[in-house]
This record gives sequence, structure tokens and C-alpha cells, in this order.
Amino acid sequence: MRKFLAVAGVVAFAVAGCRGTSPDDAKAGGGNEQIKIMVGGIDKVIYLPAKLTEQLGGFKAEGLDVQLLTEPSGATAENVLIAGDVQGVVGFYDHTIDLQTKGKCITSVVQFADVPGEVEIVSTAQAASLKGPADFKGRKLGVTSPGSSTDFLTQYLATKGGLTSADYTTVKAGAGQTFIAAIDNGGIDAGMTTDPTAAKLLSTGKGKVLLDMRTEAGARATLGGLYPASSLYMDCAWVDGHKEQVQKLANALVKTLRYIKGHDAEEIAAKMPAEYAAGDPTLYAKAVHDSIGMFNGDGLMKEEGAKNVLEVLSRFSPNVKGKKDQVDLSKTYTTEYTSKVAG
Repeated sequence: MRKFLAVAGVVAFAVAGCRGTSPDDAKAGGGNEQIKIMVGGIDKVIYLPAKLTEQLGGFKAEGLDVQLLTEPSGATAENVLIAGDVQGVVGFYDHTIDLQTKGKCITSVVQFADVPGEVEIVSTAQAASLKGPADFKGRKLGVTSPGSSTDFLTQYLATKGGLTSADYTTVKAGAGQTFIAAIDNGGIDAGMTTDPTAAKLLSTGKGKVLLDMRTEAGARATLGGLYPASSLYMDCAWVDGHKEQVQKLANALVKTLRYIKGHDAEEIAAKMPAEYAAGDPTLYAKAVHDSIGMFNGDGLMKEEGAKNVLEVLSRFSPNVKGKKDQVDLSKTYTTEYTSKVAG
């Protein structure tokens, strides 16, 4: 019984530690309001603005105490938001559309990028015979997890090659070392990932770029248009009830996006925690360099991009299929706060 109570106490403490405390009843750091934000893979370059803002002191400069937490995928991170354990998520914008079809109002308040920042990497051993989406047939393709943004994008690419998801095998490959291992051991023939995972595979010669969606030109060539991805999204009710705090978050993050546009990759990489480089600062700087073009510099959603995301999800997301006309895009993002950030 004592052992049971001890374990129960630890679990209760852990849950309390994860659950977000509202700004009304939690103060930290000399009265700063505490806001918890879950990042769908905090060391991924596509989500770099969140940690870089912290490193630059941007949140504190706005009088906020922001705690950044991490989950391996955006699909997992959104569940934590819905549960009320955090006030925001740094993840792909498309989750706001998906969740609206489930009766949840979630809105992107700062849009980091107008493109996915993803790369389709093919195993070097398979590169000679796998040269495009038409060659996906019979292949094992890695995604972060089923139902993730990478899953929907992979399905979309397959259709451009004249295939369907039934023509290939979807494999949950995660990111980082799990993705690299899947390439290494033949668990996947190709897969969708981001930097620094992509940079590591390319530097070792284990993988080659098949499709590159890290720039606007690359995204338009691959997807036929913009596809806004990494963002800070939050519950609509929380946003409406905490406009001052949301404005401060927007101020901090947009200033970081401007900082990114005004500095080179080496300078930005040097500001990040040393452990993100995994012992190879040069390779990490290259990873930042290869993906830095994805960030938009203003935090604003482009209407064209939002419409494209809805179009893709309406074809491949089980939750959005047949509900395209029911989705109110105006509730899935707002430019109210980012448009007010002083120059």
C-alpha cells in the first residue's frame, strides 16, 4: 500500500507539472504570467523560432514566462492542447482545420512559415529506381506517424504520381535517430522528414533528396502552391480571453522571425542550445542554412496557402473528407496580432 501511494503521488505530481496553469492563478519569475507551449519536436529546425525566441530573451522582454515543452509529433502535441495541459502548440497549421471538423475551435495566431519545410529523402540504395512519386508503388514510405501532416502530404504526392495510399506501405518512422535507423535497416525506402535529420542523412551519404519543400520555389514545384505549416496555434476561447498575452507572444515571435531574416545560419545556430548540434556544430549550422528559407519573416498567414491546405486535407484526411464546405477557414487562423507588431 505504501508503494502504491508513493507511485500515485509521483503520478499526481507529474500531471500537475504538465497541466498548464491559467495566467489568472499562476505567477512565476517575478509576476510574469506563465504560459505553457508544447512543441511537436523542439529540436526540429522547422520549429526553431520557438526556442530561438527563448534563447534571445524575447518572451521575457514581453513580460511573459513561457515554458516550452516537447512531444515527438504534432499529432501528439495537439492532444495535450485539447486536454488543457498547455495553452499553445507549435506545430503544423493543418491541425486547426482537422480539429474544427471535430467541433474544436483552434486558431493559428503566428504563422512561422508558408511552406512545409519537409524533405522527401530516399535511401541511397533505392535512389536509382525511386526518382519521383510515380515510383512510390510497392514502396515502404516513412511518415512521422499515421494521421500526421507528413502522412497527408505523402498521400498527396502519391496522387500526383497517379497512385493512391493503397499502392504503398505507410511506416511510422518518427524523426531523428528512429528515422535514420529506418533508412539504415531498410525499414523504409524513402520518407518525409525535416532538418537536422535530413542534413545528417545527406552528410553520411545514406540518403538523397527526392523532393524538397523547404523553400517557396520547392513547395510550389512539389505541391503546386504554398502550404503553410509551422505555427503557434491556440484554443480560440483562450485567445479571446487573453488578448494581451497573445499580443505579447506575437510580438516576441515575429521579432524572432525578423531576426532570422537578418542573420545568417551560423549566427542563428550559435544562439541555439549546444545539445541541438549533437556534437557537430558545423552540420547543425548547415541544417539551419538548408531550412532557413522557409520562415516568412512576418508571422502572417497567406490566404492562398490556407485554401491549399484545406484542399489537401479534404482529399486525404479522414476527418475532413466530405466536410470541406463546412470548414470556416477564418476561424483557423488570425492575423489580428501579428499585423500589430511594431516594426
